[in-house]
Amino acid sequence: MINIFEVNETNKMIEQENLDVRTITLGISLLDCIDSDLNQLNAKIYEKITTTAKDLVKVGNEIEKEFGIPVVNKRISVTPIALIGAAACKTPDDFVTIAKTLDKAAVEVGVNLLGGYSALVSKGTTKADELLIRSIPKALATTQRVCSSVNLGSTKTGINMDAVRLMGEIIIETAQLTKDIDSVSCMKLVVFCNAPDDNPFMAGAFHGVTESDAIINVGVSGPGVVKTALSKVRGENFEVLCETIKKTAFKVTRVGQLVAQEASKRLNIPFGIVDLSLAPTPAIGDSVADILCEIGLEYAGAPGTTAALALLNDQVKKGGVMASSYVGGLSGAFIPVSEDQGMIDAVQAGALTLEKLEAMTCVCSVGLDMIAIPGNTKATTISGIIADEMAIGMINQKTTAVRIIPVVGKDVGETVEFGGLFGYAPIMPVNQYSCDAFVNRKGRIPAPIHSFKN
Repeated sequence: MINIFEVNETNKMIEQENLDVRTITLGISLLDCIDSDLNQLNAKIYEKITTTAKDLVKVGNEIEKEFGIPVVNKRISVTPIALIGAAACKTPDDFVTIAKTLDKAAVEVGVNLLGGYSALVSKGTTKADELLIRSIPKALATTQRVCSSVNLGSTKTGINMDAVRLMGEIIIETAQLTKDIDSVSCMKLVVFCNAPDDNPFMAGAFHGVTESDAIINVGVSGPGVVKTALSKVRGENFEVLCETIKKTAFKVTRVGQLVAQEASKRLNIPFGIVDLSLAPTPAIGDSVADILCEIGLEYAGAPGTTAALALLNDQVKKGGVMASSYVGGLSGAFIPVSEDQGMIDAVQAGALTLEKLEAMTCVCSVGLDMIAIPGNTKATTISGIIADEMAIGMINQKTTAVRIIPVVGKDVGETVEFGGLFGYAPIMPVNQYSCDAFVNRKGRIPAPIHSFKN
């Protein structure tokens, strides 16, 4: 049983060390909204979301006030829209109408973001998948709260390289449509390998088809808490280091478990999972990079960074799984550049490069996240970066992702300001050598030999 006394133990963490519940995400199935008439489809979607989520924000605020736990975001994820719109949508613009409906519903219920404008194309692409993907630039440019994701590969199926090539072009087009505001729509677009069905974090959240009609998923945070705990055991051996991370992750996850159970009870919606990821913010002291420095690195990116991050990720999971019976989503350490002041400092010092970030994604929670690159980067180069990251996920049987922002009109040495939780980012250099011939091959990269486990 979880009680308020356990939460009281974390008061100092909340008040002084940036502990928060990053999000309560309500997953909603839209399968029962499917209709061949586009107008009827949009009406059903709006009705389902606004009915199911009508009390989400109110309940989140009540929990925050009652327990003194900051609940930073209240969000919604829905069934991948490529599936929901397949019968009614004949053009990309048809899908855009659904994006606008989702945005309208998100505003109505007051959530920060809504995820699930998504397609799952790891093995092949249907006509509806392609229409949705081609609609993404306009959909994100004409909405405020809708987030989009595309799953391009998996350990079981391989990598859909046709879709990888297309997504390079889509990211460039998305950047162009919002070039007057630093290509910000790209912040709401992520591509995956091995995307989980129960991820509460944006931009990649969607409500998987294996989930129930509605579900409550919670994402916790707390890099500042871990950093403070480690500062008290500075110089100790690895056993003490690991035990400290595990114990801290346990306490952080218990807070998330409490919030998830309370939200589930008050909304009368089943509890799904706690995602125990360390998700940084631009706030000073709320940085995964600072944890790596506390472990013993001068900057994130120094030799030893990948090993330190692997240690951190593993101990966070070991501590977290003891605190909750239902751990899921991504769970680990996020390493977004723009949202982590320590990562920004490492880039500006020259310690952290795109290539080192790629190496770190072998052992972190997700992948290349919130990285700003020159706006004149070629679509094929972006596709090559995506392919590399998909391969890491496929071979290592883990989730990997790319959320990259080619900022039109800006180049290496400049910075881009996104604001709020998204922070700011230095424009990072990209390898200029061509991968055109590789990316332009058609077909898919086969699944690895260890995928055959039936």
